[in-house]
Amino acid sequence: MTTPFPFTAVVGQDDLRLALLLNAVSPAVGGVLVRGEKGTAKSTAVRALSVLLPAVPVVPGCRFSCDPAAPDPACPDGPHESGNGVERPSRMVELPVGASEDRLVGALDIERALSEGVKAFEPGLLADAHRGILYVDEVNLLHDHLVDLLLDAAAMGASYVEREGVSVRHASKFLLVGTMNPEEGELRPQLLDRFGLTVEVAASREPDQRVEVVRRRLAYDDDPAGFAARWADEEAAVRQRVVAARELLPSVRLGDGALRQIAATCAAFEVDGMRADIVMARTATALAAWAGRAEVLAEDVRQAALLALPHRRRRNPFDAPGLDEDKLDETLEEFSGDDDPDPGSDPDPDPDGPGGGGGGQPSPEDGPQGGDTGARPEAGEDGPPQASGAGEQQAARASEPFRTKVLSVPGLGEGAAGRRSRARTEHGRTTGARRPRGALTKLHLAATVQAAAPHQRARGRAGRGLVVRRDDLRQATREGREGNLVLFVVDASGSMAARQRMSAVKGAVLSLLLDAYQRRDKVGLVTFRGAAAEVALPPTSSVDAAAARLETLPTGGRTPLAAGLLRAHEVLRVERLRDPARRALVVVVTDGRATGGPEPVALAGRAARLFAADGTASVVVDCESGPVRLGLAGQLAGELGGTAVTLDELRADSIAGLVKDVQRDGQRNGQRRAA
Repeated sequence: MTTPFPFTAVVGQDDLRLALLLNAVSPAVGGVLVRGEKGTAKSTAVRALSVLLPAVPVVPGCRFSCDPAAPDPACPDGPHESGNGVERPSRMVELPVGASEDRLVGALDIERALSEGVKAFEPGLLADAHRGILYVDEVNLLHDHLVDLLLDAAAMGASYVEREGVSVRHASKFLLVGTMNPEEGELRPQLLDRFGLTVEVAASREPDQRVEVVRRRLAYDDDPAGFAARWADEEAAVRQRVVAARELLPSVRLGDGALRQIAATCAAFEVDGMRADIVMARTATALAAWAGRAEVLAEDVRQAALLALPHRRRRNPFDAPGLDEDKLDETLEEFSGDDDPDPGSDPDPDPDGPGGGGGGQPSPEDGPQGGDTGARPEAGEDGPPQASGAGEQQAARASEPFRTKVLSVPGLGEGAAGRRSRARTEHGRTTGARRPRGALTKLHLAATVQAAAPHQRARGRAGRGLVVRRDDLRQATREGREGNLVLFVVDASGSMAARQRMSAVKGAVLSLLLDAYQRRDKVGLVTFRGAAAEVALPPTSSVDAAAARLETLPTGGRTPLAAGLLRAHEVLRVERLRDPARRALVVVVTDGRATGGPEPVALAGRAARLFAADGTASVVVDCESGPVRLGLAGQLAGELGGTAVTLDELRADSIAGLVKDVQRDGQRNGQRRAA
C-alpha cells in the first residue's frame, strides 16, 4: 500500500486544510467542495486527511460498518447484537467519474429476487464509505443523477436501493469531499448549495513557497515512508487535536448574539433558503471546538461565513464566487452581541498549526467587468485587411442576456445525459423492452411476465408463483434527454461591428451559452474575421470560459465565412473521434456576407454543404439589420440544411415554432439525402 503524503506537510493552502479539519471534527458541517486550478494539492490534501481520522469500531463481518455500540436495526447484514467490535482504520473511498449507478448505491439481483424470492444485495461505494470519507475528484464532470443520489445520501445519512418494488436500505454517513477545476465546467447552483463549505485554491506566486513545495514533493517521491516518518510527530499532534475537538464539540455554546450575526450575514448576502444559516452555525461551533473553546465568538462567525457563503451567492455560471469582506465586517459589527465573553481574544491558541491561517480567498463581490465600450472609427464595414490594430474595434460589451427558445438536434441520440435533445438514456420514461445485455438493472416487469407466461405449463408451475427464468427477463428501454455539443461560429468582421450590432450579437450568444449551461451541454467557439478563422475555445464543459472569450472578442476586417465554416467542420470531425455518441448543434451567428478570399460566396456555399452532407443540425442566427435586407443568412441556412432565425426571433416569447422548424428541416434534409 502506498504511503500517503502527510497532511501536515502540505505547503500553504491554509483554508483548504482548515475546511477539511472542521469536517473531521463535525461531519454535520456537510462536506467540502474544493475549487481550483490543476496542480494545487487538492487531491493530495484530501487523501492525506484519512490518515488523521481516528480508527472506527465496527461489527465483525458486517459489510456496512455498523457501530457495535449502536448497530443499525435495518442493516441488511443484521440484526446485530450490541457488544464488542473490532477496530479498523478510517476509510477513504474514491468515486470515479465514470461510475455507474449500481457501483455507487449497490446492485440488487432482480433475477434471484423474482425466481428465488431472495434479497441478494451487493453493497456499493456508499456502503464502503459509511463512517469514513467519500471523495469525488472532478465532481463537476459526474453525471447529474449520480450527484443527486450522492447528495441525497449525504443529507439523509442513508442509501435506498429500489428495483421494481424490492428495496434495501442501509446507513451511509460520510464526510463528502469534492474537488473540481472550474475551467472544465461548473456545478449547478442547487448542487453547490448542498456542499457545506467551499474553498478556492490556487498555486502560490511566492518563489520561496513554490521552492518548498517542489523540495518536499521530490523528497516524498524519493522515499515515501522515510518522508512520512519525519512528519509523524506533527501528524500525531493533529490527530489528537481532532479527537479532543470532537469530545469538546457537544459542550460548545452557540449564544444568541452569534446566532443573530449568522442570520444577519446570510440575509445581508441574500443567500437562498436556510441551509446557509445552519451550515454557518455548525461551522462556527466546530471552529470553537477546534480552538479548544466552549463558546462561539464573532471571529468564528466571520471565518464560517468565508467558508460557507461564497458558493451560495452564485446565481448563474458567469457570476464569480466570492464575498465582500468589508460588507461582512460591517454586518458583523452592526449585529455584534454582548454575550461574547472576550471579543478581543485569540480565536485559535495555535495560529501556526495546521488549521491556522485566516480568511477565505477574497474576491470582488461583482463579476469581472468588461473593457471600454468606445470604438475607434473604421475605414469601412468590409474593407481590405488592415495592419494589426487598424480598422479594428475594441471589444463591445454584451447586451443583457435573455431566455431563448430551445434549439434541439432532431432524431434520437444516445449521448451523455443532459436536457436538450431526445435520447435513449438510463433515466427517463419507459418506451419499450429488450433482452438485457449483461447484468439486469432496469426491469420491465410487464414484458418479463409476458415472456414467461406461455411457458408455465411446460415448466411444471404449481401454485400461485410465476416460474421465471433468465431468458424471460426484459430490460426496460427508456427515453430522456441528452446533452449536445453546441458549437458557436461567430462572425466578428467589420460588417458585424457596423451600427453597433456586436453588442446585441454578444448578448444573443451569451443567452445561448446560459441555455447550454442549464441543459448540460459542451460548448465550443469558432470566430472568423480579417483573412482567417480561429478556434477561440475548443469544445469544453466550461461555459464560463466561453463567456470570457466572447467578452473580449474584437471585430473588424473582411468576412472569411468559408474559413469559419471549414474550421468548424474540422473541430466537429476531431470531436466525433473523441466522443462519437455526442451529437452536435452548430449555431452560426452572421449576417451572411462573404467577402474574404477568392470566390468567397461560392466557397462558403461548398463549405456549408459539408455540414448538410454529414447530417449536422444547424441554426443560423441572422444578424442583418436595416431597411434593406439581402437575405444572405437565409440562403446560408438552406445550404447548411438548417434553419435561419433573426435576433428578435431568438427570444423565447417570440418564436413558438422554432424547435418544430429545426426538427422539420432536419427530417426534410434526411429524407432528401435518403432519396
